[in-house]
Amino acid sequence: MTSTQAAPSRLPAWGAAAGLAVAAGAGAVAYGAFIERHNFELREESLAILPAGAEPFTILHLSDIHFSPGQNKTAQWLRNLAALEPDLVVNTGDNLSHPEAIEPLLDALQPLMRFPGVFVPGSNDYFAPRLKNPLAYFNGPSTLRSGRRKQPVALNTSALHAGFGVGGWVDLTNRAQSIPLNGIRFDFSGVDDPHLNRERYAGWPRGAAGQDSAPHVKIAVAHAPYQRVLDHFTAAGAELILAGHTHGGQVCVPGYGALVSNCDLPTWRARGLHDWEFRGHVTPVNVSAGIGTSRTAPFRFACRPEAVMLTLTAKQTRH
Repeated sequence: MTSTQAAPSRLPAWGAAAGLAVAAGAGAVAYGAFIERHNFELREESLAILPAGAEPFTILHLSDIHFSPGQNKTAQWLRNLAALEPDLVVNTGDNLSHPEAIEPLLDALQPLMRFPGVFVPGSNDYFAPRLKNPLAYFNGPSTLRSGRRKQPVALNTSALHAGFGVGGWVDLTNRAQSIPLNGIRFDFSGVDDPHLNRERYAGWPRGAAGQDSAPHVKIAVAHAPYQRVLDHFTAAGAELILAGHTHGGQVCVPGYGALVSNCDLPTWRARGLHDWEFRGHVTPVNVSAGIGTSRTAPFRFACRPEAVMLTLTAKQTRH
């Protein structure tokens, strides 16, 4: 009489693999929430766009701070940035993540306000963030905007902007302004947040006759780098565009990069300095990965928070 033995069950092996996957996922979330989102870095870039013979000029680009009360590590890091002594600070919006964040944020930025600055707002300078389905980001920005069916919690934008203004920073919300700095005339043109379809183009500052023949630099500033905005400023002759909004993807795949940009910008442009081409014109665009995260999604993975120091140098003369 023969007997048969049942094949050994594979459930324990599958169970172990599933357990490992869950543990790895939990570990990645914990790393992103407690370590990487506080692992700040300073990205440094260089561009030769100043008039011939000009001395180097530094711009500290801040974006997407998404500040909440009690973020002591972020506050201290922001204060320490003043040691860089930039010639100009550019803030491209989304400063807030909580209705009570304005006063502590202004306190953290106070050391940087002894330097000249300009700013534009992002959507989270107008409205407090709300919990969203993370998968909605893969359906495009229009899906996220259409999801705002409930009345959002309004933030005290005017108080934030007044605080910046008291510190000497210039509001570029749908405005153009010329500012002489270090012997160079900088012409700025800024827009309100394109993510909310609030951008209105003010053109470039106009002054004395023949001003375009005098040494100057044209810099455009926006929160969200939608292609229509980059196209407009590139065609208008901007020599540099500064933006944020993307968080660099916030959750990236090592060796691949961002999965989403939260706008129509290609994901490989979600962080860094790239040339934007439109109708025969080329303009460098710096997209900051940002400093913070929404308090409803407080983690980063393979995408460290950053400020950016751009060193502008004189254009090379052709012989």
